[in-house]
Amino acid sequence: MTGWVDVSLPISEALLTYPGNPPVELLAIQRIAGGDSANVSELRLGTHSGTHVDPPVHFVHRGAGIDRTPLDVLIGPCWVADATGRDGALGAGDLESLGVPTGADRLLLRTDNSKLWGASSAVFPDSYVSVGADGARWIVDRGLKLVGIDFLGIEARGTRGHPTHVTLLSNDVVIVEGLNLAQVDQGAYDLVVMPLRIVDGDGGPARVAVRKRAE
Repeated sequence: MTGWVDVSLPISEALLTYPGNPPVELLAIQRIAGGDSANVSELRLGTHSGTHVDPPVHFVHRGAGIDRTPLDVLIGPCWVADATGRDGALGAGDLESLGVPTGADRLLLRTDNSKLWGASSAVFPDSYVSVGADGARWIVDRGLKLVGIDFLGIEARGTRGHPTHVTLLSNDVVIVEGLNLAQVDQGAYDLVVMPLRIVDGDGGPARVAVRKRAE
């Protein structure tokens, strides 16, 4: 793999959304074919639609919004860890066994979730690979500044108290959800995450790309 690889999900009305979140709507407002001078559309989507960033305020009362997420956290070297073949919530032992290099600041988890993006069904799955509460504590204790996963939620759906989100966000660990890492192998990469700059936003849809770092 050479050059930049877009690992964000394409936005369309077919995009899978987390249960309870608003669906994507793309409405034609002006069309050249209809006699208008330009094509203009209205896009309606949730702050956690598709590939997006969770800032502290998503689960921490009066936490920082997406517009205050530092760019030097969102951009820089990262490690993609191959966690394929694992099920359920990844705990501290699971994450420790992935061989994340000491000193890594950013971690992207490639799991079997990425296979879901190649399926034609837009039905939200009953189960998916996530990060458990002790896994979140491991991430904090390792000093990671950013963690990303290849599904719309880093936490198992329905987890009481949302301990994974709360642990990460209350310790200023940025969460990136909704990645597609199907074509990305384990290793060292450059990472660019650019969420929309929504004032006090509880989330921000983002374009995300990675590029293999030289050995």
